[in-house]
Amino acid sequence: MHALLQDIRLVAFDLDGTLIDSVPDLAAAVDAMLIELGMVAVGEAKVRDWVGNGSRKLVERALESVLERMPEAALLEAAHENFLRHYHAAPCERTRVYPGVREALDALESRSIILTLITNKPAAFIDPILEALELRHYFRATLGGDSLSEKKPHPAPLLHLAARYDIDPSRCLMVGDSRHDVEAGKRAGFRTLAVPYGYNHGEPVASSEPDGVVESLGELV
Repeated sequence: MHALLQDIRLVAFDLDGTLIDSVPDLAAAVDAMLIELGMVAVGEAKVRDWVGNGSRKLVERALESVLERMPEAALLEAAHENFLRHYHAAPCERTRVYPGVREALDALESRSIILTLITNKPAAFIDPILEALELRHYFRATLGGDSLSEKKPHPAPLLHLAARYDIDPSRCLMVGDSRHDVEAGKRAGFRTLAVPYGYNHGEPVASSEPDGVVESLGELV
């Protein structure tokens, strides 16, 4: 096992950009939302740089790009509801699991490490996606961006799960693809591990100085 797993009892994984590539489905919902509002589609490449801070921020970034200004609150609210409707209709048609993920989860589970999931995606989408991709059974607990009053990069979701299982944060590991995951982990007192292939707004995640970086989660086993 990877050196960062020494004495670790709980691992918290990010979802989008860490375990799964969900951008194709997110981009399809963003473009459908924009077109329904009489605007132009933005395409998958742009959406890939906007993911990571929750659905409302994703919609705000899309509107700001098209309008070339910040959207009014009423427009943002309507667009967000529109986006959620489109995404709920097809959250997992093009989404795929990254190579090495299943092997890593199998290995960690076999060592009786508690596996959890902390994402900024709305909680309502978590189980349908995990079930469709046959990943749900790995996770003892999942938290979405609207599960608590705070979301990543705030440490509250991480500390919530550490407390839930009565595990000291120093024996917990946060695994993610963005600076928000690394920041949340550091602020919570978790060890931090990053993958470079996900969504970090076009910046190398290593710049956030996680405790470790692996090219694939398969390197954990």
